[in-house]
Amino acid sequence: MKPDQPVPLAWSPDHAVLELMRARRDTGSRPGARTDGAKLGLSVEGGGMRGVVSGAMLVAIEDHGFADVFDAVYGGSSGSLNAAYFLTGNVWRWLSIYYEDLSTTRFLNIRAALLGLRPVLDIDWAFDTVVDGTKPLDYTAVLASATPLHVSITLVDEARVIAPDRFASAAELRSALRAGAWLPVATRGTAEFRGERALDGGALVSHPSRLALQDGATHVLSVSSRACRPVSPGLLQRYAAWRLDRMRPGLGRRFREADAEGQSDRLRLVEWRTQPASPAVLDLGPRPDAEISRHEIDPTRLVAAARDAYQTMSTALTGVRGGASLRLTTD
Repeated sequence: MKPDQPVPLAWSPDHAVLELMRARRDTGSRPGARTDGAKLGLSVEGGGMRGVVSGAMLVAIEDHGFADVFDAVYGGSSGSLNAAYFLTGNVWRWLSIYYEDLSTTRFLNIRAALLGLRPVLDIDWAFDTVVDGTKPLDYTAVLASATPLHVSITLVDEARVIAPDRFASAAELRSALRAGAWLPVATRGTAEFRGERALDGGALVSHPSRLALQDGATHVLSVSSRACRPVSPGLLQRYAAWRLDRMRPGLGRRFREADAEGQSDRLRLVEWRTQPASPAVLDLGPRPDAEISRHEIDPTRLVAAARDAYQTMSTALTGVRGGASLRLTTD
């Protein structure tokens, strides 16, 4: 899809979530000082390098003046990192982390992983070199944000997901983001959070919109990194379940159950785009023919996916087909 090609509308232009967002922006409503009685959550899906999609949508939200309309943000996997950058402001400057810094075999190397030389993803390198160096995340600004960030984390030994939003220090927030990005197949072993073995929260909650609803949100803007359609479990899912059972007996079964729940969640998210629901949930994601792999490292494809996602969100927020164009640090 070319940047100036109209985006087909697949949602109600007067959706309750959009109406609430516009009302809050237009009245200057601020976090912690609402008068409308609603709780608006922002759900941000990750999924490895697919995070460039949800990241670009966050750029559109900020560009159109909606950064302060949310009462809480819920991240999954790389979506938590996107959300953290979002809460620091000027998020478009950090979107290039995907197509400039992580689009390298130093971070993601399937061939070397198949040879047993290293894991698919080097999460520690990403944090030590990129998140703490090249594209430094201001952890202090995230902690000081009036909008809390919930980071989705699977506690391995308890076989459950937590989504903490209070962190004692920048180091603890970093630990949460690292644990939340620790994919069970693409990495080795487990991460650690607050002294417990931990993994990506997506292992047991496949879509973070569920976390927002469980937390009492009356309205949710759900930002998806892949099209919301059911996908039959394949060899990778079966292998992941086997790996998880080796970490902790029964965890693989919980993973399979969560995957089935996620399939149902995605079907409902599609229905709720055009049908009234309470709570009100609007999910926006890429078109099926514009999806990218969670292992994509071609900068050209990453940038194209980002532009497409930005335009989708821009169209939803403004009601103008085609919306605006994405600014990139490489432009």
